[in-house]
Amino acid sequence: MNLSTSTSSTLTSSSSSSTTSWLSGIVRGRFDRSSSAKMAGSSAGGENGGPVNLKNQFRGVMFKYGPQSIQVAFKTGDYKQQVIFIGGLTDGFLATEYLKPLAIALEREKWSLVQFLFSSSYSGYGISSLKQDATELDQLISYLINKEDSEGVVLVGHSTGCQDIVHYMRTNAACSRAVRAAILQAPVTDREYRATLPETAAMIDLASKLISEGRGSELMPREANPDSPINAYRYHSLCSYMGDDDMFSSDLSEDQLRQILGHMANTPCQVIYSMGDEYVPDYVDKKALVERLIMQSNG
Repeated sequence: MNLSTSTSSTLTSSSSSSTTSWLSGIVRGRFDRSSSAKMAGSSAGGENGGPVNLKNQFRGVMFKYGPQSIQVAFKTGDYKQQVIFIGGLTDGFLATEYLKPLAIALEREKWSLVQFLFSSSYSGYGISSLKQDATELDQLISYLINKEDSEGVVLVGHSTGCQDIVHYMRTNAACSRAVRAAILQAPVTDREYRATLPETAAMIDLASKLISEGRGSELMPREANPDSPINAYRYHSLCSYMGDDDMFSSDLSEDQLRQILGHMANTPCQVIYSMGDEYVPDYVDKKALVERLIMQSNG
């Protein structure tokens, strides 16, 4: 899902009740209301304080969370609770325009914002996988727990970052217990968009053939994915029916969606769907789809 920043029209729903703020409502409210009010009046976006100054420069700390050279993260705010932003295909640091207001809002709530790079960032997605993403996300959360004394994290996924969250929470990795809530922003599956392209069917057949021959790590022809190199496994995962990345397609049955999303009922979860998303085909009833996603993710 090589998506741009979300359009202005959105539909939201949350499995948790409303409390003192937009974030505490998601994580069932564990904030000091008076201190949050004091923070709201601070100069979070000013020149002399806060995570973003008037020159749009983010203030924070860059750190390594794993052994690979790509495993770098940037944290604004120095707090014990963190929101981790997980971008989509081709994304990296500062992937969406809303990260600036998000960082400022989190400062008021005494939460840090963490942006990070992993193997699938930028052009790396074509030779990576949701499984690899989950492994590296777990490394990041482990770092925050063991090095930063984290008291809990909220995961915010944009585009394919939503698939990363759903997959990660299914793994029951040790550090997944630190996840207090999840936000799925622009949860769209590539398959329906790719199905509108003339070359897709033949490329799926080729990817399936390579995988059946044990050659899933081989690169596909350039025309399969002109933006970045992509191997047979990842192409098949993104483009085929019920591939590993196929989680939010409108033609999936209720049972299939429940199988994919049912475990999310154990985590407070909000769905924010971009109703004007250019990667969603016109025939998709977006409102009906998001209601189905919410129903199945609520168990």
